[in-house]
Amino acid sequence: MLTLDSQEPLALAVTGAVRGGDLMTLGRLLDEHPGLARARIVEAREGCGPGGRSLLHVVADWPGHCPEGPRTVAALVAAGADPGARFSGAHAETPLHWAASSNDVGVLDALVAAGADIEADGAVLGGGTPLADACGFGQWEAAYRLVELGARTTFEEAATLGLLDRVEDYVSGPATPAPDEITRAFWGACHGGQLATAQYLLARGAHIDQVGHGGMTPFDIARAQDEQQARGAGDVVAWLIDQGAHTGSEISE
Repeated sequence: MLTLDSQEPLALAVTGAVRGGDLMTLGRLLDEHPGLARARIVEAREGCGPGGRSLLHVVADWPGHCPEGPRTVAALVAAGADPGARFSGAHAETPLHWAASSNDVGVLDALVAAGADIEADGAVLGGGTPLADACGFGQWEAAYRLVELGARTTFEEAATLGLLDRVEDYVSGPATPAPDEITRAFWGACHGGQLATAQYLLARGAHIDQVGHGGMTPFDIARAQDEQQARGAGDVVAWLIDQGAHTGSEISE
């Protein structure tokens, strides 16, 4: 397998073509360099292992939405790129994980159409599937698209996305969630701005002030989402205030 330092001329040329959506240049490079579609780009940066990343990772890399992204995916796969390639470093994410983290639904669809495993593990958040990354980073369009495409949801992911029927199935199922699981799902519902789901879980014993990711309570994460206008969580914020919820800084005082 061809391995390229990120600063050598061929690597710069092909990654530039990929990021810029220059399909003509990309096609020429792929023709001139057999095996280039499966090349690994190695960078001297923290967390990047010796195997680097694939060109499909380059397409999906943050912030995503490269010009001609879906067509670039198709061109690379047609030339031999592996849609299930793994990042080599601190985590083992596939290109689909990265597309989900970038909220790039077009590239996500192209990768799935090319055979990417929608249930692949390796997410930067807990080693889970692409849906774990989408939910964790608040990339809602990608998250719902993955569900539309058949992605399985954990209890917490279902709560985060407000899939109340799935949440109810988890709670009433044979393996009743433990109190800490209900609380984590509640935190997720507040993260996702899902009022009905948050109310349902609080009524079933969720801890309203449990500190979660980033030292944030459910109130903190709901307020952050509302301030970012990422999910319109104002109704959740107002409800949490009525319930006497606290911020992480108030709890630590």
